[in-house]
Amino acid sequence: MTSPQRPVSVTTLAAMKRRGERITCLTAYDASLARVMSEAGVEIILVGDSLGMVVQGYDTTLPVTVDDMLYHSRCVARGMAQAAGREPLLLVDLPFMSYATPEQAMHSAARLMKEGGAQMVKLEGGAAQVDVVQALTAQGIPVCAHLGLTPQSVHKLGGYKVQGRETEAAESMLRDALALQRAGADMLILECIPSSLAARMRAALLIPVIGIGAGADCDGQVLVITDVLGLSAQPPRFALDYAELHGAPRQAIAAFIDDVRAGRFPQAAQCFS
Repeated sequence: MTSPQRPVSVTTLAAMKRRGERITCLTAYDASLARVMSEAGVEIILVGDSLGMVVQGYDTTLPVTVDDMLYHSRCVARGMAQAAGREPLLLVDLPFMSYATPEQAMHSAARLMKEGGAQMVKLEGGAAQVDVVQALTAQGIPVCAHLGLTPQSVHKLGGYKVQGRETEAAESMLRDALALQRAGADMLILECIPSSLAARMRAALLIPVIGIGAGADCDGQVLVITDVLGLSAQPPRFALDYAELHGAPRQAIAAFIDDVRAGRFPQAAQCFS
């Protein structure tokens, strides 16, 4: 009799990077899709504050609260528990202004882990978040950093647009990534940056680098599930409608996972220079 596969963990993802195996990640906000994703074999399920836009109908992620994140992470955790096969890692966003200080960040992260079932929390921002990352990791809380297009800073950035195209901005982002790694971050998500910059950052970092609109030279890829299933009114350029190509949600999700692992996604049409 074969023993069941161990759940995906931070060490699983680190080992995948070392072996050159691509990591797959999708957002989920409910039990049903979380169960389908788990059974399809995705490594990470992200309960993103993108739920503010795709579930709640806001124009930005800014109105999302910790209580909102708790509700949806509990739903996703229950769906994962119902699934057959290996359990993905549950990554949950710290929403806007829930981690302005290390003390606030620890309180918010503790709630997401104790009440929501999170196994890793994600926060946006560069070197300014070093103290927060250090405080969280000192308490045994795994952290995923997020650089590039950071949606919680949409008003500061002037909209949803590619980041890091200028030399100074690219070098600053690389410095930020290295500082966050030194502070203890276990993973990094890069959003909407040039493919060449993402490749540099992946090579420079020991932690897994997951891309969304960051080109093919990342350790893995993440997409928002409504983009994968063709439900978004205005899907971003870096997404691909897998439901149009492959039909029902179960087949679409499986095809995304297969394409990432085989290096077929993203293609040039989903990348930025």
